Formats: sequence, structure tokens, C-alpha cells
Amino acid sequence: MDKERKFDKVVNLAKTRGFIFPSSEIYGGLNSIYDYGPLGIELKNNIKKSWWNFMVSQRDIVGLDSAILMHPKIWEASGHIESFHDLLVDCQKCKIRWRVDDLEKQKCPECQGKLTKERNFNLMFKTSLGSVEEKANSIYLRPETAQGIYVNFLNVKESMRLKMPFGIAQIGKAFRNEITPGNSIFRMREFEQMEMQYFVKEKEASNIFKKWLELRKKWYLDLGINKKNLKFHKHTKDELAHYAKKAVDIEYNFGFSEKDPFEELEGVHNRGNFDLKQHQDFSKRKLTVKEESKEYLPHIIETSCGVDRALLMFLIDAYDEIEGGRSITTKSIKDKEVVLRLHPKLAPIKVAILPLSKKDKLSNKAKEVYDNLAKDYRVQYDQTGSIGKRYRRQDEIGTPYCLTVDFDSLEDGQVTIRDRDTMDQERIAISKLKEYFYNKFN
Repeated sequence: MDKERKFDKVVNLAKTRGFIFPSSEIYGGLNSIYDYGPLGIELKNNIKKSWWNFMVSQRDIVGLDSAILMHPKIWEASGHIESFHDLLVDCQKCKIRWRVDDLEKQKCPECQGKLTKERNFNLMFKTSLGSVEEKANSIYLRPETAQGIYVNFLNVKESMRLKMPFGIAQIGKAFRNEITPGNSIFRMREFEQMEMQYFVKEKEASNIFKKWLELRKKWYLDLGINKKNLKFHKHTKDELAHYAKKAVDIEYNFGFSEKDPFEELEGVHNRGNFDLKQHQDFSKRKLTVKEESKEYLPHIIETSCGVDRALLMFLIDAYDEIEGGRSITTKSIKDKEVVLRLHPKLAPIKVAILPLSKKDKLSNKAKEVYDNLAKDYRVQYDQTGSIGKRYRRQDEIGTPYCLTVDFDSLEDGQVTIRDRDTMDQERIAISKLKEYFYNKFN
């Protein structure tokens, strides 16, 4: 399957099946702002839950939810006000704005018009705090979640009585006034991050960096991502941020272009003690820790992943087409069928309940099964159309198991369960369903 065409098909499927919608679409939309539909929010929540369980629940890491609006001096200390810029130019003819590093020639790609001189463009959204605008303080929507962790470092350490090393994790919205966003939800102006900052002694930083790089790789592979679609880019000295000791990008084969199909998915960074030092200097508050009569500023190992990019990656990696031959639904001959092979932990719908007929006896039994499973899993009831069409609808949204209630179910108390990927079917007693699915999903 052509990779670029695959991306287009995934974007189309995401809209038609209720994963992702263009925001404000009835008013013409808003460039690079998207809404998550009923299935999209379930998938997004499952990704965040999986990340949180992997990063926080199993380790010496605690959570935080810092505010989107923060003191403007934070962004001075972090360097965002001074250096969080892109170089841009405007087309004098069609007025479209372009990032300089996106241009191969110094002409407008849209109309070949003449471009203005390069100038800096700060990517932070600016707003006002206060009831009277003229007297209000200028503040910013945060462009990342990490700074909220740094300024709360001592609050968290002391309130939770934590010993070094330890981590602080956060999932939250961030905002960047991107000049040329695009590729669906890959680069947006409003997005969500999953970030973890791990505070360590300087001598431990190198080994802990390696450990987290391997752990983050493991998370993707455990959730079914094809190893061939992942790549690791180590930053050269010229690429490193001024504060960074070491940085590796985890890249995924999104396939936006044939020239370089891999794009950044997540960054793992050794940030040294730059961040805490900056906030200590600007706030005039000590952020050091004292252990064994030694006082020092911790170094930081960061893992930073975009929720939206991860979701797009999981959709692309899971998307499959069955070309001709035996169908994934009823094993009949068909031209093509779409199957979304999402990992069961991520699938928006875990089990579909499908009564073979709309007759009351069957539908009543099917609804009993639905009510019983709905207490533990996100399930969907569907009795419209042939059983083959219903299988296909569930395949397209990634449902791992379809459960059919037939007339024999009324006699033997069993139902037929169909596996999305193997197409295997087996009869299971209704009384054993909770145990059956517990074993499948755990």
C-alpha cells in the first residue's frame, strides 16, 4: 500500500468513522484546529491511560497538573520569550506566510510571488490577565508543559517526601502559533503533551538517559507498533539545544513525503541542570536539594511525547486493507476491506454485541449481555444490517472482538466470539464472558 495514499485514507477514515473532525467545520473550519469525535476521544484517553500506567503507576514517579496560564517571568527564565521563534517570510502577492526552513527556493510555493525579508516570529500565544485590558498584565498560553513541572519541583519533593532520584509526569494542553501547521493532527496550534521530568544526580544522568530511551521504545513496541517504522535520531553538537547535554528523537514513518518519511514523535533529553538554575536565578528562590551534607541542583532527564502525534501514529500503523481473496468479515470474496488493527488496550470499543436477529427474544438476551459487560468495558450494541456488514463496521474502528447472540444462545446459554485479526470463532458460555475478556485484555 502506498504510504502517502495510506495517510490520506487514514485521515478520511478518521472523519467518517468518528475519530477526528475539523473544528468549527460548519463555519468553514479553523486552520489546524481539530475536534475529537466519540471514537477519537476514547482512543485518546486510552493512549493517555496507557502512558500514565507505564510511566507513573509502576515507578518512582508522581503526577502533576500545572496551570496553562503561568507567571510571564517563567517564560523569560526558560528562554521562550527571547528565543522561541521561527524565521518567516510573507508573499507580497498572495499574502501567505511561510517558514523559511520550509522553502526550497526564495519564491512563494503557492503563486511564485516575491517574498518579504526574513523576520522572527514568536510562537507563543499572548493574552491579557485582568478585567481592564489597558491595565492588564500580558501573559502567555504555555507552549509546553515542562516548565510547570520545574517551578513545582520543590513543592512536589517536599510535600511527597521524595528522595532522589524521582520523576514528575504531566499530561496537558500546550499552544503554539505555528506558521505552517499541517498534516492533520501532526502539527497543530492547540495540542496535548505527555511529559516526564526525572530528577537525578549529575553522575547518574548518562545511565538514566539510556534507561529511559529504552523504556520509551518498549512502550511503543508493546502497543504493537511495527519496529521497522521507528527510527532513532541522535542530535549532533550542531543540532543540540544550548542547554542540552544529549538528545535523541524517536521518529516514526508517517510517510508525509517520499524524500524523508520519518518525523519526530518523541524526544528524550538530558537537559542538565539548566532549567532549575534558570528558575532559581530569576525567582531568587533556592531550588537545590541537600543530601549527605551536599547541596546541589539536580540534573533532568526528560521524555516528551505529543498525544496527538501518538494517536495519528497508532491509526496509521494499525490501518490495513485486505485486497481481494478471503474477506476478513464473512470469508466471502470481496475487492477490499479495511481493518484497524489497534492494540486491544487502545481500541475505542473493546467488544461489539451483535444479535443475529432483531426479534425480541434475541435482542433482550443481547441487551442482558451488553448490560453485564458494559460495567467493565466500553462496548457497542449493533443490530442493524447483515452480520457481515456489522463485522466490517467494527473492523474499521478497531474493535478486537465481536460477540454474536444467536437462537442457539437461548437454548445453550452460549455466544459466538469472533477475533478481529485471526477471524477465529469460538463458543463461550455467557456466564464465563467476564473471565474470558479479563484474560484477553490483561
